[in-house]
Amino acid sequence: MSRLIKRRHNVSVLLYHFVCPAKYRRIVFDEKVDEILKEVCLEISERYEIEFIEIGTDRDHVHFLIQSVPTYSATKIIKIVKSLTAREIFKRAPHVKKQLWGGEFWSDGYYVSTVGRYVSEQVIQQYVKEQGQETEYKQLYVQQLRLF
Repeated sequence: MSRLIKRRHNVSVLLYHFVCPAKYRRIVFDEKVDEILKEVCLEISERYEIEFIEIGTDRDHVHFLIQSVPTYSATKIIKIVKSLTAREIFKRAPHVKKQLWGGEFWSDGYYVSTVGRYVSEQVIQQYVKEQGQETEYKQLYVQQLRLF
């Protein structure tokens, strides 16, 4: 059974599937960038009420399956994730900045959907896994839902 987030006597299971393309849909995800992305996301989990259930890259975009609390809107979650990951990727992988001009790592937009009654966590994980070509998609991280 999935683990639940529990804070201040509230229990919730809010799951979001985000898709974030790199700026200009550039192919910027390599082993080094993948590792930085994973590390920063795990650091975000320690600081915020944001849990990464799955992270996966597909050369020019990333899929996040994220569990969070009702006080964080989808916009707030992705703003935190995109700003902190972009800053650290540029800092730790300077070669990426050369591929992107304008000083932005992520495209302005993103896709988000909730995982709920009609779409299960397993369906989203399977969808994420099947995106792009099998040889290009890399599952960087996966974890079970947990009680906060």
